[in-house]
Formats: sequence, C-alpha cells, structure tokens
Amino acid sequence: MLHADFIKDFLEKYPLTSMLETNGSLPGELAKLIELVDYVSMDVKLPEHEAVSNWDDLLDQEIKSIKLLIEEGINSYCKVVVQPSTTTETVASIAARIREEIPETSQMSLIVQPASPLDLWKGRTHKLLEISEKAGEHLDVLTIPQVHKLLNLR
Repeated sequence: MLHADFIKDFLEKYPLTSMLETNGSLPGELAKLIELVDYVSMDVKLPEHEAVSNWDDLLDQEIKSIKLLIEEGINSYCKVVVQPSTTTETVASIAARIREEIPETSQMSLIVQPASPLDLWKGRTHKLLEISEKAGEHLDVLTIPQVHKLLNLR
C-alpha cells in the first residue's frame, strides 16, 4: 500500500478489473483504492512473522482494513501463512478476534496457507488440519497451499 496513489492514478486512467494483494497494515491507503478495486487478497501477519515491532497494533490495522472491505462490499478474503511451529491457539485467537470485532464476517473467508516447501509438513498434516478446524469455529476457513511456490513463480 506504499504506492496507493500510483495504483489509484493507474486504475482511474485504466479502469480494469483489478485484484489488490496487500497486508492490510495501512487502512487509510486502502480507503483511497476502495472504489477502484474489484477483489482484495489481504494477508494477516502472525506474531512469528516478525513483520513489525508491535504486532498488536498491526492486527488492529488489519482488522480496520477488513472492516472497510466488508462495509464497502469488496469481494475479498484474508490469508495467513502458517508454519509447523505456528500454534493452533494463535490462529484461532486471530479468527476469534476478527469474528468479535466484525459482525459481517460471513462475507470474508480466511485462507490458511501452509508455508512452503510442503515437505515441511510431512508427518504434520494433522497440525494443519487442527489449525484450520479451530479457526473454522469462528470464520469460514479454506486451506490452500501457496500455489505460486508450487509452480515456481515469484
């Protein structure tokens, strides 16, 4: 979202069907694009991703972005990349918090993506299913691998 103004200008000049992939950390920047994008794929970072020094603040911003997407009726989903070391409780608590703070979560699926390479998950598929099942108590959950990595795409 660091280039929201550029994306906005581009989509205003070329009104194409578009999909935005973002981490949702800048809801104010997302708001600039909300009437121009058709689809949004939004990452929800886990504390273990160490994306920022204050993960709670990041999750607050991501939830604001999710609210905005739902309120504006944008076709969107959230995704979280999990590792074998990810705790079931971490993902379940994020799903629960999203459900508590956003009344219309029926319009938003959570995609659980196992980290690549998938060899990391040999003998651990039960953990992946457990994570998905617990998060599924709060949100609609789909478990999908990182297809771009399976296809060796960047």
